[in-house]
Amino acid sequence: MVDGKTKILGVIGDPIEHTFSPAMHNAGLDALNLNYIYLPFHVKEDRLGECIQGAKAMGIEGLNVTIPHKTNVMKHLDDIDSVASMIGAVNTIQFNFDENNESSNQNNETYVTTKGFNTDGYGCVRAIKEKTSINNKKVTITGAGGAARAVAFQIASSGIDELSILNRNSSKAESLANDLESNLSEAGIDITINSCEIENLKRELDSSDIFIDTTPIGMYPNVDDKPIASADMLHEELVVNDIVYTPMETSLIKEALKANAEVVYGYKMLLYQGIRSFEIWLGRDAPVDVMEKALLDVLGI
Repeated sequence: MVDGKTKILGVIGDPIEHTFSPAMHNAGLDALNLNYIYLPFHVKEDRLGECIQGAKAMGIEGLNVTIPHKTNVMKHLDDIDSVASMIGAVNTIQFNFDENNESSNQNNETYVTTKGFNTDGYGCVRAIKEKTSINNKKVTITGAGGAARAVAFQIASSGIDELSILNRNSSKAESLANDLESNLSEAGIDITINSCEIENLKRELDSSDIFIDTTPIGMYPNVDDKPIASADMLHEELVVNDIVYTPMETSLIKEALKANAEVVYGYKMLLYQGIRSFEIWLGRDAPVDVMEKALLDVLGI
């Protein structure tokens, strides 16, 4: 029951009508019997700064950030987590309230700071770790957009041995690879990073342990798209993750099943990025099973 003590979490985006996050998060909050509610907020690009200031003023404790705000929101935050900083995008904001701050005491108000995180890559990596260890493995990623960037930075920082990035526009793949090398080198992480044209996918997959497709190929309503890789390009020892979650069995996942490869469904990334946000805000473990069931229900799976 919502009352005067109810605390607020939410998600901001434009558009926001089709978000699946409220069902998942509210189920988790209810399961823990917490007096919180998670709400969607439609925020236009030119009101983003006002949104963050308004959230501070209203005592909102956490926000998810979706398209098109993940990059621009960073300039409105006080602090950025190191991984989010490397990725150049934020999907989770933590609001920290300090009534004992010297500034608070002087002005008779609560001092609020904001910190941005990116949990998208975390969600992907955690989903894959359910199926296999990623230590010292070779990973191949197709795509070079925002999702690929989040996944690449997270998985490259997680103990793998080699990473190959392929994209139809090879210059974009090369740019992402170069950016990875530069940032990871500064962080003291030494792995082999390659980039090449999509025509070389079969060659890269032959020597890969994990394959992650971050492209929108096969996403609803284009469910009959030709898969980015066919069954004959895959192998039984390969773990295949398509981050598209509608439909659950994309054209690539169907090909992976034909090849007897291990599959990781796209909704798992959506689930675990939300789980990580939940844990950042509340400082406690999330009820994963409850939140997964709620997500599957709203996805109609």
